Amino acid sequence: MALINTPLKPFKATAYKEGKFVDVTDADVKGKWAVFFFYPADFTFVCPTELEDLADIYPTLQGMDVEVYSVSTDTHFCHKAWHDTSPAIGKINYYMLGDQNHDISNQFGVLREGVGLADRGTFVLDPEGVIQLVEITPEGVGRNAAELLRKVKALQYWASHPGEVCPAKWEEGEATLAPSLDLVGKI
Repeated sequence: MALINTPLKPFKATAYKEGKFVDVTDADVKGKWAVFFFYPADFTFVCPTELEDLADIYPTLQGMDVEVYSVSTDTHFCHKAWHDTSPAIGKINYYMLGDQNHDISNQFGVLREGVGLADRGTFVLDPEGVIQLVEITPEGVGRNAAELLRKVKALQYWASHPGEVCPAKWEEGEATLAPSLDLVGKI
């Protein structure tokens, strides 16, 4: 599953967002950074904790010109029902894509064969629609939105500063590295 540096493929889906059903296509994604945040199913256990955590940093991501698309194989109708009944999910203002035909989950390689549910997958795409980050975790392990935010900041920095790379645990404003022969074996 070598998805890094591959372009987003065409898709069309209906999402629930801020009280409305909206159509979303691959063309809508391009032009800004995007996070595709796959999760197994609505009305479950770990998923609402992750989605609420992501909702808490969504305003920060928007300020960085990043849009968020959560995706499960549930319908947009199910997303609305969950949004209307769960205090945690009720905080969400980002897109909640319905992928009941499994097109998007298959495109990103997260659909569990024979189960019809997506694995926990996080993908960050650059403004050209090219996948720059892939992270897959098992169903029983929730993700950390603060770490995702750190990685998005690092990706954006790296994209805008050719010749520099972000070391482990890099935080915004910290020193970066300029790869060279002088650094080989000295770090």
